[in-house]
Amino acid sequence: MNILIVNRQRKFPINGRDLKGFTGETLQAINKFCDDWHRTEKADVSIAFVGDRAMRRYNRDFRGKDRPTDVLSFPSHTDEAEFADYLGDIIISAETADRDAKELSLTFEVELRMLIIHGLLHLHGYDHEADNGEMVRLERRLRRKLL
Repeated sequence: MNILIVNRQRKFPINGRDLKGFTGETLQAINKFCDDWHRTEKADVSIAFVGDRAMRRYNRDFRGKDRPTDVLSFPSHTDEAEFADYLGDIIISAETADRDAKELSLTFEVELRMLIIHGLLHLHGYDHEADNGEMVRLERRLRRKLL
């Protein structure tokens, strides 16, 4: 399991070591709780923390929405042997996470963990916009266990 945490913003401190450990724990929990269709042996992932400006650009370029969002996930779909264990990439806007945490009366760290759970579920193939609540239910279960 290789987990890369990259901080590409300076406004908010990111505890990469803590989030790396949390990500590993979350990957194990997802495979324990998810159904066979979503279970995977892939365990390598990268998580990049960016500001709203960069996130707005990614959201516009990849989803056609010209505004920042909290988290984007990019699953790996390659069959190349050197990337056989690569699950994909997650991008999180630290600025949006901070605003959302304040609105929800959460700590910044808890909000980041919630976004990591959400992003990892997307990398496992879950889609809350089309799965009749399956992802939401699993996300709640993971939050109760991990947060």
